[in-house]
Amino acid sequence: MSAIAVLGAGAWGTALAALHARGGAPVRLFGRDAETIAAIETRHENPRYLPGIPLPPSIRPTTDAGEALAGANVVLLVVPAQSLAGLAATLAEALPADATLVLCAKGIERRTGRFMSDIVADALPDRLVGVLSGPSFASDVARGLPTAVTVAASDGEAADALARRLSTESFRCYASDDLRGVEAGGALKNVLALAAGVVIGRGLGASAQAALVTRGFVELRRLGEALGGRPETLMGLSGLGDLILTCSSPQSRNFAYGAALGRGEDLSGLKLAEGVFTAAIAARLAGESGIEAPIVETVAELLSGELSVDEAAQRLLMRPLKREVG
Repeated sequence: MSAIAVLGAGAWGTALAALHARGGAPVRLFGRDAETIAAIETRHENPRYLPGIPLPPSIRPTTDAGEALAGANVVLLVVPAQSLAGLAATLAEALPADATLVLCAKGIERRTGRFMSDIVADALPDRLVGVLSGPSFASDVARGLPTAVTVAASDGEAADALARRLSTESFRCYASDDLRGVEAGGALKNVLALAAGVVIGRGLGASAQAALVTRGFVELRRLGEALGGRPETLMGLSGLGDLILTCSSPQSRNFAYGAALGRGEDLSGLKLAEGVFTAAIAARLAGESGIEAPIVETVAELLSGELSVDEAAQRLLMRPLKREVG
């Protein structure tokens, strides 16, 4: 079986490395933190991101990106959207000529508004790029629990091949040729998960949470279509499915961040929540596209300090009365 390189040894990168190593693939895992890499190599555990979950000893961890990439024909890029441009620019020389790049993180570059596939296309033109996204928690995947996701590429046959290559008994990949729709759903749901977390953290109840998620999906669908995604994609695993999961569990970093914000807690020690970086650029893209997105805009204003938590919560739940459809 051909080798897989995983670039990024956080929770999701480690989980994907474990998944494919258990499936029998040779897997090399690159990370910058030497202590984490050493723990994976010697203890077969990632104590920083996935404590208590045993990892297959066949994973080959390394702090050398070139070593990780050597001979790989599938490269899973599992780095945050805001860090991707810097990494992509360094890959050209070490990347095998026949390697397919698969983007496994979710987000929009906040400075430029570029999606992750655009960042890679600018840095590495003429490369086949895929996107993996959908309702999935790293701890579930690392433990081998059943999960279904979408794998997209602009070429449908390439997407089919990637879906077959990345599927295992517990990890089901559904192919799509709607690259932008899959990316948009994955990025925008993070912002809405922050809003859902605020509602729960403020003690407003499950009914309010359900209302917000439902209306938030309307915004995700409208903006996702305006950005080039297809409606059926946004209704699928990488849109609605991911939104439901991320807005309903404290395992979601974005939901947990929003809940802490709603409770008025100190946020400095929390793990990275990509929606924090995506909110402002998503609100800007909505404005530029002429899309009404009051929930996205409210989250952006809350994070920028323009609104207090109480003002944001009131705005989220006290929209003007109008017809639900039409």
